[in-house]
Amino acid sequence: MDIFSPITWTLTESILVFCLCAGVITVLGTRITRVVDQLADRTGLGEAVVGAVLLGAATSLSGAVLSVTAAWNGHPELALANALGGIAVQTLFLVVADMAYTRANLEHAAASAPNMLQNALLITLLGLLLLSPNLPDVTLWSIHPVTPTLLALYVYGINLVRKARTDPMWHPQMTDETREDTPDDDPAAPSLAKLWVSFFVLMAGLGVAGWLLEPAAANIARLTGLGQTTVGVLLTAVSTSIPELVTSIAAVRRGALTLAVGGIVGGNAFDTLFTAASDIAYRDGSIYHVMSDQIYFWISLTIVMSAVLMMGLIRRQEQGPGRVGVESLGIVVLYAFGVALLVLG
Repeated sequence: MDIFSPITWTLTESILVFCLCAGVITVLGTRITRVVDQLADRTGLGEAVVGAVLLGAATSLSGAVLSVTAAWNGHPELALANALGGIAVQTLFLVVADMAYTRANLEHAAASAPNMLQNALLITLLGLLLLSPNLPDVTLWSIHPVTPTLLALYVYGINLVRKARTDPMWHPQMTDETREDTPDDDPAAPSLAKLWVSFFVLMAGLGVAGWLLEPAAANIARLTGLGQTTVGVLLTAVSTSIPELVTSIAAVRRGALTLAVGGIVGGNAFDTLFTAASDIAYRDGSIYHVMSDQIYFWISLTIVMSAVLMMGLIRRQEQGPGRVGVESLGIVVLYAFGVALLVLG
């Protein structure tokens, strides 16, 4: 197998590369959780902000590289399906993390203003993506105006999240099961410099895995006839989102509940920037104006899933059926409905 000529890979070779990259992403994504949690304590930024920016960016890097590479190679459908399918499946993973925390529903125990704002930011960014194909198809250097708008909104929203932690105007009602974001004082923890080095080394590994995952996924879509949307939503989105699943469960077990929720929701908000980066990489015009009906559907479904999560964060049900909230069950049903329509359609 010539690793530098992916177009020559057979279906078996493509699946092998796909599985190996998914395994690397899982291992590196697991290790980066502890590093990010320690950075949150050492820098004083807090789990919600660090979860949104550092953990969200790090665990999403492989997916970002895949989407940008796909767009650059003329596969906009795969780029968009990977980005938006990843947001949906990562929201589903939050339900799995909820199941891993047996004392109370995660929406109750990890209640915080920063996490609420991150979810509101996500819904806003997704709404802009849903609006973008209906805007005039004008570009500058093949970049649509929605792209810098997405970036500006994200920076503005993260600034609001930071202010909500340092100077909150709203506080959740504290209960016996509410877990606040309190720094761990671990004298045995590595130095700040070592933590940053570890963070960037792990990020580099995730980026390389995402780069190799794109041609494998494109070959699988081409050789099986499944289509780029199906492969993007069900294969690449899930495999590149495995770090979010692993890190959220690991964070719950470490007692870093705010990091668990912030890492998922903040990572979802960061993932919307995949489309902005993909628009820059896509040289045939606006990537927003080549969205298929299936992509429209997944954006709409993800907005509904995020809104249901928001209701759960506001309601804060302490205990629910199967030790998860009713809203969590709703998210599972919505995702299963979307996958069924994608497969059967």
